Amino acid sequence: MTAAAERALRDAEPAVFWTDRAGAAPEREPVRPGESADLVVVGGGLTGLWTAVLAKQRRPELDVLLLEASRIAGGGSGRSGGFLSESLTHGLAHGAALWPDQNRRLVRLGRENLVAIEAFAAEHGIDADLRMCGKTSVATEPHQVGEVRDEADLHAAHGMTARFLGAGGVRADLDSPTYRAGVRLPDSGGLVDPARLSRGLAAVADRLGVRLRERSPVRSLRPAGAGLVVRTARGPVRAGSAVLGTNAFPAPLRALRRRVLPLWDYVLVTEPLSARQWESLGWRERQGVTDSAHRFHYYRPTDDGRILWGGYDAVYYFGGRTDPALSARIEPHRALARNFFTTFPQLEGLRFSHRWGGAIDSTSRMTPVFGTALGGRVAYALGYTGLGVAASRFGALVALDLLWDVPTERTALRMVADRPRPFPPEPLRWPLVRATLRALATADASGGRRGRWLRLLDRHGITLGS
Repeated sequence: MTAAAERALRDAEPAVFWTDRAGAAPEREPVRPGESADLVVVGGGLTGLWTAVLAKQRRPELDVLLLEASRIAGGGSGRSGGFLSESLTHGLAHGAALWPDQNRRLVRLGRENLVAIEAFAAEHGIDADLRMCGKTSVATEPHQVGEVRDEADLHAAHGMTARFLGAGGVRADLDSPTYRAGVRLPDSGGLVDPARLSRGLAAVADRLGVRLRERSPVRSLRPAGAGLVVRTARGPVRAGSAVLGTNAFPAPLRALRRRVLPLWDYVLVTEPLSARQWESLGWRERQGVTDSAHRFHYYRPTDDGRILWGGYDAVYYFGGRTDPALSARIEPHRALARNFFTTFPQLEGLRFSHRWGGAIDSTSRMTPVFGTALGGRVAYALGYTGLGVAASRFGALVALDLLWDVPTERTALRMVADRPRPFPPEPLRWPLVRATLRALATADASGGRRGRWLRLLDRHGITLGS
């Protein structure tokens, strides 16, 4: 499939499909020196946008200023696959392993969060192709069949619909010669256009009176009297308090940079499929799909008849680099293209129209980290590890609860109170992360058997992935 993959990639534009389409908002003005606000939100992705909107809804009298280093949704939020997950814990099984006594509460809060997002979009007329169509997890190797059966049982035990499918059943729904089994989870999340969702949230923020500033990177924060001085590239801004939603990008509080590891994820989008090509696949419910490997793929249809295909390699660059030039590297896209035609050989000849990458904010336990700093003047929520499209709203609520010192069911969660272990600094971080990623690849090639290094990390509650 190498030649087919190379031909398919030949004309792919190194651009993000979601933001390359018509409808992009005009650029907003940068912050002005001397501006001030009651609340400054750092980061114009989904966490920051939800924080600004929810803060104004809860306290309309607040003067809220949002500062984004590039463009609204220009980071991970606008580069994602647009999967809406009900999970706040990077999957039901992961939550059950970490917090078995609270997992049912976490599941309920996650499902309530999805309902609230859907209701918000409907109330405010946000047309973001939001569909609660669930998902399918597929097994492509023999050892994964038992894993997806266990996944079905675990979802059923938590009150969710789950249909285990053998090879024939899953291929009747979506046809690939690589499928050995699957589990259809019809009420487990859905899909959305993340850029349109972000633009819709920005429009609501505008109507509520939030000032949105682009091209306004924040360098640092420091206490000043009862408030803060927010140092930006364009001058200082005074604030009463702040919320950080920087996620994979370097936080203006240096202590947070060891809590989050930027892992790069790469994505392809095809040209529109013909009616015959869609017929060759089936895929009648057009749900999102993931496979069950450590280095997993995720894929989904778009509203104009394309397929988005991403994942597989999680790439770490020395020093935690997040510069935009890394988005266009061709090597990860070649691997993705080869795997696409292995999964769907009936689509050989289809071409890719877009290719890009983005940094995912991973923590050492693959769930978010929450907290406050600078005497309670600053709150943060970051580290969603690839499942932040929906969980960002929950994270924004937690950050505001912590900032305003309001005890809630959310702040009582151990997921909020407990912090993941920090990552080691460079130069030690680079070889350790590389060794872990190689160990995950070896486990996939060895029937899922976790070697000595991964078992050691398991004993210390450390995991890594995307």
